[in-house]
Amino acid sequence: MLHSPALERRLANSGPIPFIITTGLVAFVTYGCIYAFRKPFTAASFSGMEIGGVQYKIALVIAQVAGYALSKFIGIRLISSLGAARRAAVVLIMIAIAGASLLGLALSPPSWGLFWMFLNGLPLGMSWGLIFSYLEGRRVTEALAAFLCINFIISSGFVKTVGKWMILDWGIPEFWMPFAVAMLFLPALLLGLWILEHLPPPSGPDIEQRSLRQPMDGTSRKALFFQFAPGLIIMVVIYLALTILRDVRDNFTVEIWNELGFGAQPEVLTTAEIPVALLVLIFVAALALIKNNERALWINHAIVVSGALMLLAATLMFRAGHLSPVVWMILTGVGVFLPYILFNGVIFDRLLATFRETGNVGFLIYIADSFGYLGSVLVLLWRNFGKPDLSWVQFFSNLCLYGAGLIFFTGLLSWYYFRVKYKSLHPA
Repeated sequence: MLHSPALERRLANSGPIPFIITTGLVAFVTYGCIYAFRKPFTAASFSGMEIGGVQYKIALVIAQVAGYALSKFIGIRLISSLGAARRAAVVLIMIAIAGASLLGLALSPPSWGLFWMFLNGLPLGMSWGLIFSYLEGRRVTEALAAFLCINFIISSGFVKTVGKWMILDWGIPEFWMPFAVAMLFLPALLLGLWILEHLPPPSGPDIEQRSLRQPMDGTSRKALFFQFAPGLIIMVVIYLALTILRDVRDNFTVEIWNELGFGAQPEVLTTAEIPVALLVLIFVAALALIKNNERALWINHAIVVSGALMLLAATLMFRAGHLSPVVWMILTGVGVFLPYILFNGVIFDRLLATFRETGNVGFLIYIADSFGYLGSVLVLLWRNFGKPDLSWVQFFSNLCLYGAGLIFFTGLLSWYYFRVKYKSLHPA
C-alpha cells in the first residue's frame, strides 16, 4: 500500500489519549466495514425457501459459519506465524474473495447459495486476528480493543439495518442486498486499513509491561499450548458457550425481534445495541488502567463470571414477566458480549503478559474460535432437525439459561487453574 511518512510520524508522536482515540476509531471503522461483507445477508428472511430440508436462511448461516470454523483452524497456524509486512496484503485478498462470493450469491441460482456463503466465511474468519494484531502488546491494548470489539455489537446491527432499509425502502432484491451493502462500505475499509498500516510498533515501555509479541512456528505453538493446556481447554469451553449464544443472538436477531413484536421497526436492530456497546466500551477500556497484569487477569475472570450471572438473572426475570423484551435483549447483550469481547483478545493479552510469554494473541484466539464456531454449526443443525417448531425467543432463552450455568462454573474453574499455576511459578 502507498506509504506516508508524514502520517506515520504524526501517529508516532501523538500523545496517549489522541493515539487511543485515533487508533481506536480507525480500528472500529475498519473492522466495522468488514462486517459489511459478512452480516448483511442475515437481514433478509428468504421466506418460504428451503434447501435439503433445511430453512434456506439457516442453511446459509450454517454454510458461512462452517467456512468460519474451517478458517479458524487454518488461522491457528497462519495468523500466529504471519509477520507485519504481509498483513495488509492478506486483508486485501480476504476482502476480494468475500466480495466476489457475495456477487456470486447475487448472480447464481439459489442452489449455489451454500457454496458462496461457505466461500464468504472462509477468508473472513481470519479478519479479527489480522486487525487485532495491529493493536496487541501495547499498554493501551484494552482501550484500543474496546473500540474494536464494539463492532460485535454496533456494526452487526448497523449493517443489518442498512440491509433492511435497502430491501424495504430501496427495493433491492434480497440476493443482491449483501453485495450492495459491502460495496457501500468498501472505500472506508480501504482507508482504515491504510491508516492502520502506518501505526508505530509497540514501544520499549509497551514491551516491558506486556511482553514482546512475535510470530510463532510449530514448536513455539506446541510449547505454549502444553504449558497451559488444562487452563486453555477450560477457556475453549467457555468461549464455545459464548460463541453459540452470540451467534444465535446475532444471526437470528431479526427473527427474535419479530417474535417480540418489533418486526416493523428495523432501527431496533441498531438502537437496542447502543446501550450494550456503551457499557461494554466503558468496562473494557477501563481495564487499561490496571497496570498489574496478574490482577487484571483475575478481574477479567470476575467479569466473565458476572456476565454469566447477569445472563441467568435477566432471562429468568423475562420468563417470569418481570422484564420487558427490550430490557431483556439489552441485558442479555451485555451478559454475552462483555465476556465474549474479553475472550477476543483482552484476556489472552493479559494471560501472555502475566506469564511473560513471547507468543501472540492470534494463536490463542484461533484455538478458541475454531471450536466455538464448530459448536455453533452443530447447535444450528440440532435446532433445524431436532427442534424445528421451537420459536427463536424460546430457543435463545433456553440457550441463555444453560449457557450461563456452564460459563459460570467453567469461569471459576479457569480462575482457579491460572491462580494455582501463577503461584507455582511465583512462590511467595
